[in-house]
Amino acid sequence: MLGNKRLFVILIGLVMFIGLMGFTIGPRTTLTWPEKFVRDTVGFVQNIFYKPAGYIAGLFEDVGNMREIYDENERLKIALAQYAREKTHFNILETENEQLKEDLKFTTAQSTKNNYEFNITQVVSVNSDPNNRSLVIDIGSREGVKLNMFVTSVKGLVGVISQVSNFSSTVKLITTMDANDPNINSIAVTALDNKNKTFGIIESYNEETKKLLMTSIKADDPLKKDDTIVSSGSGGLYPKGIVIGTVDSVQEGSMGLLRTATITPSASFVDWKQLFVVFTPEVEE
Repeated sequence: MLGNKRLFVILIGLVMFIGLMGFTIGPRTTLTWPEKFVRDTVGFVQNIFYKPAGYIAGLFEDVGNMREIYDENERLKIALAQYAREKTHFNILETENEQLKEDLKFTTAQSTKNNYEFNITQVVSVNSDPNNRSLVIDIGSREGVKLNMFVTSVKGLVGVISQVSNFSSTVKLITTMDANDPNINSIAVTALDNKNKTFGIIESYNEETKKLLMTSIKADDPLKKDDTIVSSGSGGLYPKGIVIGTVDSVQEGSMGLLRTATITPSASFVDWKQLFVVFTPEVEE
């Protein structure tokens, strides 16, 4: 009797289970309340664990992105620094290239005028003492430099070699010329376009006007404003044809005798670059 009751209960339970399965599997538009309860519970639990996990995953992803950005930033800094160095180096090379082109043009032009050799040299130091303005250049007796050689830039005469050592030389600037100096070596000059008619002597420089003074000009000399003044080579001490400056003005002498002229030097005396020592055939070793 007890066994039949158990079998009946199991049979009823089995029928109800099969009926429940058929009810849930069939086509429905709504969920039963047990299903809703189970789904809501599962969703709530998933939401609790999913959001923190998402935050943690996002945090690690952001850290990774920050590291990539940092590395990229460092690479850009290195590239920018390298570009700056290369740009500076390029600008230096470009400037040197332009200077060398100008030097080549100058020496080529000079070689067609006189049988001179223009040895390029660099300025080592500058003495700005008003009583002894001079330069030191990086060639000396080893290269054949001697006293009283002309030193010029591409624009004009800079000075004269005053001291020579084995590896360097001192250049006394023409801006130190003083007629009252007993050791002065005056420069005989002429006008480029009137070589056979113009003659004068340059022996002093006016610090206030920044002009050279040309003296001993004859009354009938055709010298005029803007004439180019060059060394004449008279006396044999200095080479001829080296540009010195241009005539700024000509002053009449007293009683119609010898005149004077103010000369603007062609050379610049501030931004020293390459200079040239003038070697003439007479002084070459």
